[in-house]
Amino acid sequence: MKYPGYKYFYAIVDFLTLTFAFVVSHELYALFVSKKILLTWYIDWIDVATLFVSNFLFIFIFHYFHLYKLNVFLTRSRQTVVIVKSMVYGLFFIVIASFFLKLPLITDSRLLIAIFFHVAIILLFVTRVLFLYPFYVKVLAKKIFRTRILILGAGRSGQYFAQKIMFENVYGAEIAGFVDDFVEKGTVVYSGIKVLGTSKDLVSLMDSYKFDEIVICINKIEYDRLLLLIDKCKKLNVSVKVTSDLFGIIPEKIFSEHYENIPVLDVSTKINLGVYNIVKRVVDYICAGLGIILLSPFYLIVGLIIKVTSRGPVVYKQVRIGKDGKSFNFYKFRSMNVISGKDVEREKKMIEFMKNGNGHGAEKIVNKARITPIGKFLRKYSLDEMPQLFNVLKGDMSLVGPRPCLPYEYGNYDEWQKRRQSVLPGCTGLWQVSGRSNVNFNDSVIMDLYYISNVTPWLDMQLIFKTVPVMVFARGGK
Repeated sequence: MKYPGYKYFYAIVDFLTLTFAFVVSHELYALFVSKKILLTWYIDWIDVATLFVSNFLFIFIFHYFHLYKLNVFLTRSRQTVVIVKSMVYGLFFIVIASFFLKLPLITDSRLLIAIFFHVAIILLFVTRVLFLYPFYVKVLAKKIFRTRILILGAGRSGQYFAQKIMFENVYGAEIAGFVDDFVEKGTVVYSGIKVLGTSKDLVSLMDSYKFDEIVICINKIEYDRLLLLIDKCKKLNVSVKVTSDLFGIIPEKIFSEHYENIPVLDVSTKINLGVYNIVKRVVDYICAGLGIILLSPFYLIVGLIIKVTSRGPVVYKQVRIGKDGKSFNFYKFRSMNVISGKDVEREKKMIEFMKNGNGHGAEKIVNKARITPIGKFLRKYSLDEMPQLFNVLKGDMSLVGPRPCLPYEYGNYDEWQKRRQSVLPGCTGLWQVSGRSNVNFNDSVIMDLYYISNVTPWLDMQLIFKTVPVMVFARGGK
């Protein structure tokens, strides 16, 4: 995994802090109950397992709430707020899980839970905010987690980035140099830092300068060229980050890491994709199968209502384009009145949106006059999408991924836009939970490509969790 070392360091420190918080809480609990400190105490293997699982859950929640991002743990006030917020959510999940699993370590005493909550917050505050914050800035960032950065782009954006990094340099960053295809090698760009070569020289530059991270700082560039540069950088097996107006939708919709006030988007491959794909397929198969079984009464009720209230099939079958441009039959509950032939008007408008690239609602161009009464309700809450669990079971789709497109849409994609079909399409995805109908076409593609670059099991879990409120509150459904 290409995560910076400081993320692992903070995760280990948090794990040890939470473990110590539990020990202290246990002793304080004993003091309240038996009026004496045990000093040596006994817990069985179930308690140990519960402790370790609980700690890993807290680490996941800390990660979810961005406690391992530089612009969070290098602040005092924001970090303190996030620590408290994370502990509240973590404790909530643990209490709920313990109630159903009947774990005696937690369910036997509310007092122990209350003590642990307060002790953990105090210890995390002392460890992270009072000790690690100054220690990281003064020691760790400069000596242990120091990062050599190669800036790709010697223009105004690259110079501005270098200036902001070097001004205070609390991140432990060292600028190795610039790379630019249009500026002569050896040119001094900023504060004595030179252009080392072009993007064609990246492999040799890696051997010579041993940089740890590439930050692409180019705004005036086409999508195709930017994505090709990202591909070239990712082959070097270093951290690759982007700051560009073309990716501007990402920090608008997603909490992103910042260097000073500059949003920097990590597009490095995080995990072994072969293992990830196997695990993802197994999880998809199990969850889709269970979902179909649990939702079978819902399928029957909705199917009956659709059949009674309008003419036509209950399930609408449509050809869509999936992974690597292959077509498959896509299933939805029918939400519109049946017409003969194609919806030419919708097709024309969709192509126009795609070509313009900046029209909002590009994914939700619909002829509202065709929507049935029950269809309006189903579409608003995305319930018409539920039969796609059968697509997941068949292997045509995944639970999480870019949405499958129609054949005529795929035929009108630019080459860079076809990259969104390089993975299995999903029932939900990043743009669905981050904007849906309020995101223009190019931005929806960028969000899918960002997801593809950052796929991890925990990102998939986050998107699944975020899909629930999107459905419940009908955000963007039409």
